[in-house]
Amino acid sequence: MNDTREPLGRAGAEGTSARRPEGLSTVESSAPAEAPQRGADAQGALRLGTRRSRLAMAQSGQVAESVSRVTGRPVELVEITTYGDTSREQLAQIGGTGVFVTALRDALLKGEVDFAVHSLKDLPTTQPDDLVVAAVPVREDPRDVIVARDALKFTDLPSGARIGTGSPRRMAQLNAYARSHGLDIATVPIRGNVDTRIGFVRSGELDAVVLAAAGLNRIGRGDEVTDFLSVDTVLPAPGQGALAIECTAGNADLIAALAELDDPFTRIAVTAERSLLAALEAGCSAPVGALADLLADGQIVKEMRLRAVVGTTDGTRMVQLSTTGPVPETHDGAMALGRELAAEMLAQGAAGLMGERAQ
Repeated sequence: MNDTREPLGRAGAEGTSARRPEGLSTVESSAPAEAPQRGADAQGALRLGTRRSRLAMAQSGQVAESVSRVTGRPVELVEITTYGDTSREQLAQIGGTGVFVTALRDALLKGEVDFAVHSLKDLPTTQPDDLVVAAVPVREDPRDVIVARDALKFTDLPSGARIGTGSPRRMAQLNAYARSHGLDIATVPIRGNVDTRIGFVRSGELDAVVLAAAGLNRIGRGDEVTDFLSVDTVLPAPGQGALAIECTAGNADLIAALAELDDPFTRIAVTAERSLLAALEAGCSAPVGALADLLADGQIVKEMRLRAVVGTTDGTRMVQLSTTGPVPETHDGAMALGRELAAEMLAQGAAGLMGERAQ
């Protein structure tokens, strides 16, 4: 029974690869009282803008430690409430693209913070001219995971199992897998933070929920995972597991300092994934999965494989393609790889599977 039920829960935040080529805004500082409230030019504490969720605070705290190490300056977290954190609607209904990002970017442009940390998968694919992603650190595990009752794995869930996820991408691929393997599941749309989502399983309302491995790892709850979903079963969202550290384009000194945290291989991989997403004209809530793998011979990275999938949420129609070639040596090369694969997918009818495309 591949049906979709009514949403459970309310708004909130959900909470490695190889290395080396080329709205609503409520701001509140979480710095200690004695921390100076000064910007980058004063050589005081750097102000890091972050969403207020536990996951966002955890990953921003980790970035803050790294930035403090490379700059020799303290970093204070400035908590910002985004529209995506307060809306009760499903992400697909409110557009998804930018709902967790706009308020952070507004704070950057107003000078209320010096830099911001985003989950890269939340970033719109069009980069504003006055802002720059100064660093994409080493990617966390990009896979999706299951947290199920009785420590069950995905394929061991009972007939009629109710699986919660707020992602059309996950719904599409889970339902497609279930159809092709004779499994009987129901995907149920949910919202909420990690505690809320896992709480649906603990209370018995759902048999399982799907979350990102990276988020659970960053908040120290990886031990609650009952099954890792192979990327052969469910491709992650473009950029999943990666972070983007963003600042204003005119802050050359900070850009140079943040660049020390950049991982070139992670950046080239997510650039290809996001180029594909942009070429499909799909937003971050569209049923699109993509992953660029770096293929190594021993310690030497030889090739990159880009895989992508687009499908209807009921899993009845899917377009899934991949391409493998030399690791792109430039940003433009990675962009071209994503566009080329997207063009092949569109030629096979991908546009008709995504619903309303991003404008």
